[in-house]
Amino acid sequence: MAKDSLRPDWTQHGAAWAEQDAIFDAIFAPATRALVEAADLTGSVLDVGCGGGTLLEAAVAAGTDAVGVDISPAMVDAANRRVPGARAVVADAQTADLRGLIGDRGFDRIVSRFGVMFFDRPVEAFENIRRAAVPDGRLAFICWQEGSSNRIFSLGTKTLVSALDEPPERPAPGTPGPLAFADRDYLRSILDGSGWSEISIDPFTFESDYSTPDGAGGRTDGVEERLAVILATSSGQLVSDRVRGTLGEAGWAELLDRVRADLRANLVDGAVKHPNHCWLVTAAA
Repeated sequence: MAKDSLRPDWTQHGAAWAEQDAIFDAIFAPATRALVEAADLTGSVLDVGCGGGTLLEAAVAAGTDAVGVDISPAMVDAANRRVPGARAVVADAQTADLRGLIGDRGFDRIVSRFGVMFFDRPVEAFENIRRAAVPDGRLAFICWQEGSSNRIFSLGTKTLVSALDEPPERPAPGTPGPLAFADRDYLRSILDGSGWSEISIDPFTFESDYSTPDGAGGRTDGVEERLAVILATSSGQLVSDRVRGTLGEAGWAELLDRVRADLRANLVDGAVKHPNHCWLVTAAA
């Protein structure tokens, strides 16, 4: 039997991700701020892989005409509820008529926070995205560097995944998924090959802190928040689908307690924290 893949299917997993959108916003807040600054939001903005609407909210606050696309209906619904001043639609940015979303006049800015690594044909996708831009339009997005340097993919997750009979199959380099653009040279070749110019791919590091206000003037240790994130990911949902029924509710609870213990053993200054290593990318149409 082939091993399960860690490649997410956002049409199915988007609902679980959307339920934890507030936590994702908190842990990715430094990346969001850096991306908004790099994008210089103005005019009309297209958010590719808009998720629950974080960048759309920033774009509307900047006074722009903002449109988002995502393949997950659950995420699009969440974005439209959160940002009524923008418009989110279910569409695949690789093939959709993106320019038509704004009356064929094109977008001044195209942005994405961890949303452009999932295309089956990335050169074709970025060509299609470029065609949606005005002639002097700008692209700005953030994506992950190598997974081994990013504990967001392993902290607590390894303990959960150990419940599987076989470990999930790690995608080959360049395979569509969160780490598709981990290699900077490969990423540059995609953008070059799809006609973008003035390409800048800069390393960007930030810290994620999962602790949240506890309602009593302090903060939680972030263990439950990190656990919620793990269970919302493709790895978490894969383990739940494969073993929860076999373990039974008592066995499943015991497994989650093992994950909690792992997280508590790795607290930093009393909270779940980890650094993230990304690429901050800008280019001209």
